[in-house]
Amino acid sequence: MTKKLSGIAASNGVAIAKAYKLVDPDLSFDNKSITDVDAEKGRLNAAFRASIDDLTKIKAKAAENLGAEEAEVFEAHITILSDPEMISSMEQQIENDKVNAETALKSVTDMFIGMFEAMTDNTYMQERAADIRDVTKRVLSHLLGVTLPNPALIDEEVVIVSKDLTPSDTAQLDRKFVKGFVTDLGGRTSHSSIMARTLEIPAVVGSEVATSEIEEGTVVIVDGLHGDFIIDPTEDEIATYTKMGAEYADQKAEWAKLKDEKTLSADGVEFMTAANIGTPKDLDGVLENGAEGIGLYRTEFLYMDSAEMPTEDDQFAAYKAVLEGMNGKTVTVRTMDIGGDKDLPYMPLPKEENPFLGYRALRISLDRTEMFRTQLRALLRASAYGKLWIMFPMVATLPEFRAAKEIFEDEKSKLIAAGVEVADGIKLGIMIEIPAAAMLSDKFAKEVDFFSIGSNDLIQYTMAADRGNEKVSYLYQPYNPSILRLIKMTIDNAHKEGKFVAVCGEMGGDPIAVPLLMGLGLDEFSMSATSILQARSLMKKLTTTEVKELALKAIDLETNDEVKALVEATVAGK
Repeated sequence: MTKKLSGIAASNGVAIAKAYKLVDPDLSFDNKSITDVDAEKGRLNAAFRASIDDLTKIKAKAAENLGAEEAEVFEAHITILSDPEMISSMEQQIENDKVNAETALKSVTDMFIGMFEAMTDNTYMQERAADIRDVTKRVLSHLLGVTLPNPALIDEEVVIVSKDLTPSDTAQLDRKFVKGFVTDLGGRTSHSSIMARTLEIPAVVGSEVATSEIEEGTVVIVDGLHGDFIIDPTEDEIATYTKMGAEYADQKAEWAKLKDEKTLSADGVEFMTAANIGTPKDLDGVLENGAEGIGLYRTEFLYMDSAEMPTEDDQFAAYKAVLEGMNGKTVTVRTMDIGGDKDLPYMPLPKEENPFLGYRALRISLDRTEMFRTQLRALLRASAYGKLWIMFPMVATLPEFRAAKEIFEDEKSKLIAAGVEVADGIKLGIMIEIPAAAMLSDKFAKEVDFFSIGSNDLIQYTMAADRGNEKVSYLYQPYNPSILRLIKMTIDNAHKEGKFVAVCGEMGGDPIAVPLLMGLGLDEFSMSATSILQARSLMKKLTTTEVKELALKAIDLETNDEVKALVEATVAGK
């Protein structure tokens, strides 16, 4: 029966396809005694063979989509499953204890996992414990006759339905087949949403009920423009939404005419519209959408998409590719922002009550300085191939910035002394995402080269509301006068010192926020590449006089909704 439900509109567009549920199945089982030992050994060996077949296909697909290096993790899994000692231990347990294959599998793999995890002085062996967990889950799924979903193996048009999507999940999505997605969790600024916009995949997140309401294979309409999804739609609904999708495509074609134009207000004042990226593969979208620079290169995806810590040369190649690809336009690179909701399997972090307020981003870099120095050396070497700016995330105090700058200068002087070419004029800035940094922006402005306001985190920290928690999503209020006042303070303090200010959070491409940020005097708007032409089109219709007046009125209002209504009334019909 047709059912229309709602979530949060996360990525524009309309998608219509069959549901593919990216949800782990129930892998619980009973410990059973058996009488036919040979049959049970046969079940075990068949499950191992089927798992190796799965991983061979997944490896080939990963090599095609992500590259040979990323696919090697699956070769490691195949090697584990091919270990005769492991299989013989399980067969022996089946024979001696007369237990079912599931029990023997878990008993033996638990022993190996415990053994590897106990090797606290050997990171490589500890990492193998995670590999064994993964392959155990796969073998168990074959023993139980249930399917483990894998986005890398999708070969027909689908809408992904899941509780949430990790960055590694979204990195595997093939735009040719994945037409949209719907999740139970997440908000507009969650990483799955940001990746959906980068990939131009329509998405609705934070629905709370998608996985329980949508059955595998059911046709689903994803309305990423309004935040709705329709399960088992009628022919009339399919026709209506197909037309809506076509109208949005026509609108995009109109915006595309601005690709090679400057970003100007109606009265001729120039602004910058830049793109946010995660990997060099995002460059095509950046160039197709006429970005005037890259305002945020999220380098953590280099670490998250790798089976081990990326080397200096790995990083150098990625940074060089982006700098060369931008052909002299500014590329602003954020140093590694791991922690919070972004973990690395090969670099275990301490479990924390409040990871978003804990050991993350620059705090890790200043603690694990060799890793930080490796990244800075790679960036310095790449600087010879373009126009590089570097910014440090999660800065709360001036001593943190000074410490990071000192390490940068130390590595720079070492490279120059070794005869390595390093560009002149690399600018060093900070993310303004902690309210303490915004409040001290007058002091920071005397020492940094630029600010980039990370509005997603600035909002969650100012409002004390986890941006990924749908229960408090109503407090994600980008237009709240408190947020606008912090932004105004930051911009005013920077401009007094002649410094440049960008926004690289989702406010940068938000049609309600854009007029406000123009009026507050922002220099650069950085956003998902797919939002650039829409923002440029809107800015072209607004004069700086009217947006300044709008911003002054907005910061004197009381609520987010009042500000939103004021902007909508001002720009209505433009």
